[in-house]
Amino acid sequence: MRFMFGFVALFATSGVVGGAKADAVADFYRGKSVTVSVGFSPGGGYDLHARVLARHMGKHIPGEPRVSVRNLPGAAGLTLANLLYNTAPQDGTEFGTFDRSIPIDPLIGAGKSQFDALKFNWIGSTSNEISTCIAWNTAPVKTLDDVFQTELAISGTAPSANVVIYPRLMNELLGTKFKIVSGYPGSTEGLMAMERGETQGFCAFGWSGLKSLHPDWLSEKKVNVLVQFGFEKDKDYPSVPLILDYAKTPKARQAIELVIAPQLFARPFVAPPNVPKERVAALRDAFAKTMGDPAYLEEAQKLNLEVELVKGQDVEDLIKRVYATPAETVDLVRAALQ
Repeated sequence: MRFMFGFVALFATSGVVGGAKADAVADFYRGKSVTVSVGFSPGGGYDLHARVLARHMGKHIPGEPRVSVRNLPGAAGLTLANLLYNTAPQDGTEFGTFDRSIPIDPLIGAGKSQFDALKFNWIGSTSNEISTCIAWNTAPVKTLDDVFQTELAISGTAPSANVVIYPRLMNELLGTKFKIVSGYPGSTEGLMAMERGETQGFCAFGWSGLKSLHPDWLSEKKVNVLVQFGFEKDKDYPSVPLILDYAKTPKARQAIELVIAPQLFARPFVAPPNVPKERVAALRDAFAKTMGDPAYLEEAQKLNLEVELVKGQDVEDLIKRVYATPAETVDLVRAALQ
């Protein structure tokens, strides 16, 4: 799927690694290991996307290095983002993935970011996505309209994560009554808390994760889907409203658009700053080739992963546009989140 909105558009680009530079890149990577770090605990959607990618990407990188995955959970990946920017090797042997909201954290001030998103080297995203807000079937609310009247306790992780940002923004801008129970390490633990009855719901959960990790929740109606966070609806659920449908003023709509913009690069993969340009180009090219690899696509299909390539240059261009958002809109979001 592909989305466009006000100040954001994705453009088709391609990376090229050729000639002597390709030879130099192959010489560098040959015999080495590349680490893909995941800013969450094992078992969630980001972790699954990273592990499937890692199993196939090595053969597409010049020199065919080994590619492994490690988990470094903390603050929805903000800990990892700070590490990648400040202390990780800047030679192209390490890149990572974290919550899609993290790239705009320095702009909206939700967490304690220590990086410049415009200086990261964006490798690409394995999907763009629409997220959902769900309530367990025993919860007293069945639709988002109900949450304007009745409190819904939902699992939260870190202040910089969408699972906290989205309900906080809805509470402040729209008047909903979400009660955020924070402190869960990641979506895996937050969803388990909902199943156990510690909480009653979860916002936001990507459609692809919901369909691949918990298809029975939908088929057996264990959850009610309250709203969709995106610029168009999932084709399979046209009756579930979009969050933008609830924006009553142009300012509120602009603020919501800013916060949900990262849905367009739902599973971002990023390398530290200062990686040599030819290695960044090689990683971007390998990333794109992997996502067209029949073996990768076959495994993703078996796991019910929805994948769609968003190229690294497209992610970079989108982030530049997000950071050009008018100050008035940014201030509105900051005030709502604080």
